This record gives sequence, C-alpha cells and structure tokens, in this order.
Amino acid sequence: MRAPERLFSAEDFRRRAALETGPRDGDDYGDHRLNPSLSHLIVREGLRDAAVLIPVVDHSDGATMLLTKRTEKLRSHSGQIAFPGGRIDPEDASAEDAALREAEEEIGLGTEFVEIVGRMPDYVTGSGFRIAPVLSVVRPGFLLTINEDEVDDAFEVPLAFLMDPANHNRESRLWQGRERYFYTMPFGERYIWGVTAGIVRTLYERLYA
Repeated sequence: MRAPERLFSAEDFRRRAALETGPRDGDDYGDHRLNPSLSHLIVREGLRDAAVLIPVVDHSDGATMLLTKRTEKLRSHSGQIAFPGGRIDPEDASAEDAALREAEEEIGLGTEFVEIVGRMPDYVTGSGFRIAPVLSVVRPGFLLTINEDEVDDAFEVPLAFLMDPANHNRESRLWQGRERYFYTMPFGERYIWGVTAGIVRTLYERLYA
C-alpha cells in the first residue's frame, strides 16, 4: 500500500502543481491585486514578457524552495531576493524553456535535475513585466555555479515556512506619492518581499489555501 504524501513534500507539491496549467486569459495576478487603485498603471499595454523558475527541491525531510539574491551591480531590483529567471528571448520556444535557460545561466542549475510540473497564471509587476511562473521539482545532487554578474548567492527556504500564511506580512510604502502595498516574508537574514513575495503568496493561494 502506497504511503500517504506528506504535506510540504515534493511529491505533494507535484500533485498540487499538476492542477496548474496556465496561462489563463483574464486571470492575471500581480502587484495590482493588493493595489487596485493603481491597476491602470500596472496592467497596461507594452508589458515585457519574462519567466521565472520556481524550483522546489525534493528533500526527504521536507521540500525547500531555491531562491537567489541578485547582485548589487544590477540596474533594476539590485540586491533583492528573486527566483531564477529573466526576459523571454525570441529564441526561447516557450516560457518553460526561458525559465530553464535563465536558471542555468544564473546559478548553473542543470536541466537534467529539473522536472517541470506546472505553470501558474502570469504575474504582472509594477516595473512593467508580465512574468510566467514555471513550477518545478528539483532532484537533489545538483552543484550550483553562480554567475557573479547577476547573482550574489543562492539559498533554500523550507516550503513549509513559505506556505504558512502566518509568515506573510502585508506592508506599504509611498510610491509616486501613493501608498503601495506588498508582501514581505523575512526569513532569518533574508528579506523576501515585492514581486518574489507576491508570487509566493499567489502559490499559497492557488495550491495550499
């Protein structure tokens, strides 16, 4: 008899992610969900297409999520916690291909360790991107090679921590003279916030809430 899947295991995540087969027209998530008064500034024409890989690492004692810290050298979102990812190039066959390519370029995560298991609805950012979040399960045993031009560090956070709404804080700052709301998820010395926290929150709402 098959053992039951443990909550926050990679196998349980794989099963939940299989129900996510985005993208879906008219079902965008994004920064405007917390800021409806700014929707006209966020959801607009000319958004740039990007993709991120959401890598859930299959550890026997509980799955983790692999995240990066962007280098301080970058012009946009420097120093922030992020998923591996970037713009979708014309040469990319799909958002999935773009996410895998970026993960290999940024942190050296080999595609042979990555299993694509789903895709959430696109996430629209206030900085002008429409991001395709690609869900994946990563087999342990990989060795990372950090691209120091883009990334300062890569680290793992327990999936159980990120999927616990008690760790999702809603905060705000003034932006262009208006109050703008966003999620934060501090984890030790790591300050997860903004788009990354918004995507994590979306993952929680769609898969675990």
